Amino acid sequence: MPSLSLKVHQVETLTPRVRRLLLVGEHAQPLPAFTAGAHLELHVPGERSQRRAYSLVNLPHSGHYEIAVQLEEAGTGGSRWVHSLKAGDPVIAEPPRNHFPLRDDADHVLLIAGGIGITPMLGMARALQAEGKPFTLHYAGRDAAHMAYLEEARQCADMHCWISGGDPARRFPSSEVLANPRPGLHLYICGPASMLNAVLACARQQGWAEDHLHFELFSGALEEAGDQAFEVRLQASELTLQVAAGQTVLDAMLDAGLDPMFDCRRGDCGVCVAQVLEGDADHRDICLSARDRADGSFCTCVSRASGPLLVLDL
Repeated sequence: MPSLSLKVHQVETLTPRVRRLLLVGEHAQPLPAFTAGAHLELHVPGERSQRRAYSLVNLPHSGHYEIAVQLEEAGTGGSRWVHSLKAGDPVIAEPPRNHFPLRDDADHVLLIAGGIGITPMLGMARALQAEGKPFTLHYAGRDAAHMAYLEEARQCADMHCWISGGDPARRFPSSEVLANPRPGLHLYICGPASMLNAVLACARQQGWAEDHLHFELFSGALEEAGDQAFEVRLQASELTLQVAAGQTVLDAMLDAGLDPMFDCRRGDCGVCVAQVLEGDADHRDICLSARDRADGSFCTCVSRASGPLLVLDL
């Protein structure tokens, strides 16, 4: 499906760092449908090819796309560009894709959001509520003033808010919330890597079935301050590429005219996995196991090199 020509219909400030955007067809054309958990991948203009994926928050068939973007000052410019947009500005995007769908066979859904990870969770809550399906929503953050959609989330019938104020003792109580796993109870979580990893580790210790655990890092979690440029050598292709600080290995390959396998661009699906032949990897995916990484597996769409050179079997 070709890229979409959109325009910004409305911009609203939700918190000091989060803006909500409503996007419509540039020529009022109907928009491709999506399901709860889907994301929209925006083309970020500039010298380097960048695309940034943002979860869709609104109900399907609303006639628009709603995203909310947190400003990441130390990021590579995607969120700063989104925060510069105003009503009427054109935007190019890929059609919505969903690597984080709700399971039809769940009899109860447990939604857990950390920070800006509320965006897909609220989209799921809205969809479940509209369908009359049971769910519980937990929303954790440092302080209420920086928790986007907090009042909307509080409108959910079974909603629990966890505001830590920086006190570790008041953080999300994983052990308590995850204490009673059962067939049909599915957990969905989106948030920063530290929270996601802690909650999933607790769920596994409590005996949750792996196919009942569903997770996604929020957009921006994969960018880190201090990222450095590096060189990637593609052994089979006999090519050496430069990967800039704000670029991924996948982006560098696409810029070079190559046709690599990929799908999610978020480190979720594993389609882009290559093998490291030389160099040290800085893994930022959430789909590879510790054993996969130890065996040299590497997600080209998000992971980087921790040194000046990385050699891959591509």
